[in-house]
Amino acid sequence: MGAAARGVDFGLTAAEAVAQVREHRPDVVFLCSPNNPTGTALDPAVVAAVLDAAPGMVIVDEAYAEFARPGTVSALAVLPGHPRLVVTRTMSKAFGFAGGRLGYLAADPAVVRAVQLVRLPYHLSTLTQAAARAAVAHRDALLGTVSAIMAERDRIVATLRERGLRVADSDANFVLFEVGGDQTVVWNALLAQGVLVRDVGLPGWLRVTAGTSAETDAFLAAMETVT
Repeated sequence: MGAAARGVDFGLTAAEAVAQVREHRPDVVFLCSPNNPTGTALDPAVVAAVLDAAPGMVIVDEAYAEFARPGTVSALAVLPGHPRLVVTRTMSKAFGFAGGRLGYLAADPAVVRAVQLVRLPYHLSTLTQAAARAAVAHRDALLGTVSAIMAERDRIVATLRERGLRVADSDANFVLFEVGGDQTVVWNALLAQGVLVRDVGLPGWLRVTAGTSAETDAFLAAMETVT
C-alpha cells in the first residue's frame, strides 16, 4: 500500500492521477473527494481517467458530500457503466452520527452482491440501525444545520481571501488556510485567545472547522491580531 502525492496547490489533475496509477499499478485505488485536510472535491474527470488507467477497483470516499458547494458533481455521476467503481459515504459528518460508525456505498449490483458475501453477519447493531433510520426520517432538519455550516465556511473562505491569505477551495465543513511562516506560532497565538484550530502538519498552513456564526466571529477576530 502506498500514497500518491498531490501538487503544490494540493490539487489533483487527471494527468497527474493517471501517471501515478500507471507507475504503481495498484489493485485498489482510493480517491478522497473532498480530500482531508484540503477540503476540495475532485473533478469527475479525474475519477473517470483513473478508472480507465487502473487495473482494479477504484473507491471514491465522499464522506463530506453533503457539504459540497453548489454545482459540485459527485462521483455517482460516473458510476453508470463502470462496474469497478465504488462510491462510499458516511452518516458521521452531515448527520452528526460519528458514534454510530455507519457508512454505506453505491456500486454495481455485482459488487454489492460480493460485499454481501464477505461482510460480517452482525456488522451493524439493531440500535445503530434504528438511530440511522430516525436520522434519515429527520433529514431536512439535520441538513438544515449543514446549510448553516456551509454558510459559515464560505464566510471564512471569503474573509481570509479578502485579507490576502491563500485558502484552499472547500467542499467540506472545514477550511485549510495559509498563515505564512511557522504555523505553530499562529496556532498558539489563536489558542491564547480561546480559539482552537488544527495543525495538520502542513508547514505554513492550518485548518479551521466551520461552526456557529459566533464561533466564526471569534475566529476571524482572532486572526486579525495574528496575521
